[in-house]
Amino acid sequence: MARWLPRLKSGVRNYYSYSSEPFHPLKRAPAWKSADEAVSVIKSGDVVFIHGAAATPLKLVEAMTEHGKRAALKDVSVCHIHTEGPAHYTDPSCEGIFRSNSFFIGSNCRRAINDGRADYVPIFLSEIPLLFHKNIINIDVALVQVSPPDKHGFCSLGTSVDCARAAVQNAKYIIGQVNPCMPRTFGDGVIHKSHFDAMVDGLDNLPEHCPKERSDVENEIGRLIAEELVDNGATLQMGIGNIPDAVLASLKGHKDLGVHSEMFSDGVVDLVEAGCVTNTHKFYHPGKITGSFLVGTRRLFDFVDNNPFVVMCDVSFVNNIPVIAKNPRMTAINSCIEVDLTGQVVSDSIGTRMYSGVGGQVDFIRGAAVGRDGLGKPILAMPSTTSRGESKIVPFLKQGGGVVTTRAHVHYLVTEWGIAYLFGKNLRQRAYHLIKIAHPDHREALEKASFERLKCMPSPDP
Repeated sequence: MARWLPRLKSGVRNYYSYSSEPFHPLKRAPAWKSADEAVSVIKSGDVVFIHGAAATPLKLVEAMTEHGKRAALKDVSVCHIHTEGPAHYTDPSCEGIFRSNSFFIGSNCRRAINDGRADYVPIFLSEIPLLFHKNIINIDVALVQVSPPDKHGFCSLGTSVDCARAAVQNAKYIIGQVNPCMPRTFGDGVIHKSHFDAMVDGLDNLPEHCPKERSDVENEIGRLIAEELVDNGATLQMGIGNIPDAVLASLKGHKDLGVHSEMFSDGVVDLVEAGCVTNTHKFYHPGKITGSFLVGTRRLFDFVDNNPFVVMCDVSFVNNIPVIAKNPRMTAINSCIEVDLTGQVVSDSIGTRMYSGVGGQVDFIRGAAVGRDGLGKPILAMPSTTSRGESKIVPFLKQGGGVVTTRAHVHYLVTEWGIAYLFGKNLRQRAYHLIKIAHPDHREALEKASFERLKCMPSPDP
């Protein structure tokens, strides 16, 4: 990729052989500007990338929103995975100025998407970087948050390498919010300051995601998974939320666990401190935790700061199915919203209402299923009922519900009532095992519905 350098005083453009590799120092220096000055480069019709999760550059996002209103911009596309903090560019007052384009839906964009004022791209987390590398989405301006330059001029993308590395490799103009609170992490997230067109002083606390109090149901699901499905020496992938946290809290008696996960949170720190996570048997990065982005509290951010025990990598590597499959006893633990009696899994929506995204669920479900050692365990988990007491195991999916994980992908499904193993099971066997882990109040109705749908009784027999 060729990149223009700023115009010289003589008015003649200077050409420089530009490498898009962020590790490569260039013979140029960024301009230090205020946030308002830096984002003034954004113009109507541009595509803007925003760094996601805990790395969301809140000062730049706020300045961008105000610039869009002040300059009466039109049709600016804002692309990102889930972001933290307010997303005022999705407010009704910004309609026509900005339109959000989410690769994974965060709570701050959910209403705008469901109201038709923003967009959602269903895509595997592992393939988001391809959107930029293949020029399917051409980024004009990238807004990222980084740690301050070290003595060699290198910054770190810190808590979120994910698709941000690909974004800075392909963006025409890069603005960095330089924040001393951003941890410096090892791995793929290093970027030399010379790749920035503008830098902004951006001291600010990172958005924190504090764990909620877990219910008895969630703790029971965590116990079942930890005691029945996670082996010593397993390599773990887990998402965020109370069920993954419940699993982690129940693993204190395990040994030689490894972590290879697109994201992790505070619960992993507890296991490290307990001596349970050694990463001894991992194929890639043995002895080290491998991740791509983080969501958690300041305790987590301090844990990963300048810590060679943790390697943060491009999500196209972390979520690559052949890479995942080489890890020993790969155990993928993911949550879902609804499952029908044949094993179809809804994970990104509630009926027609978009809720989250495809994310890394299928990447890891498949990677664990085809593990090289034959000992991988793809696990999906959910409470048996909604907060209103409705069964989450259903005869038919809600109209508009999105099947993220197909019935052919599913191996283990866990509720507080037990574990259903569906791999190799026919439809009536699947119905039988799913009804067994449904809430007792709904089992009779599910059995009748299964007979009506399959024209035969659910049965454990082949």
